[in-house]
Amino acid sequence: MKNLREYKREFRHKRVRKKIQGTTERPRLCVRRSLTNFYAQIVDDTQGKVLFGMSTLNKGLKGKIKNGGNVEAAVVLGEAVAAEAIKKGIKSVCFDRGGYLYHGRVKAFAESVRQGGMEF
Repeated sequence: MKNLREYKREFRHKRVRKKIQGTTERPRLCVRRSLTNFYAQIVDDTQGKVLFGMSTLNKGLKGKIKNGGNVEAAVVLGEAVAAEAIKKGIKSVCFDRGGYLYHGRVKAFAESVRQGGMEF
């Protein structure tokens, strides 16, 4: 059973998704957070495909972070996502915060992705 906070987040996410759509030229960078981990995917909505996804559970990142659910882990994940996206030729994305407030882990992730060379 979902609590009221999760219902409100889903409602905000649906409202945001009405406006944001990832294209081939500018895919959507969406985030998901849990208490223990942080997840990110780059999605092309026109084709309905996930171009790639990463999380704090990836083998390369697991050794760099102590806890996957904090701000430091979000920063490390943001740098890794930016590096991988640039390697795949993606420079510009539209950021989908997933109904979460732009604060804390979400803000730290977004700023580290920007510092990694991506635009949104």
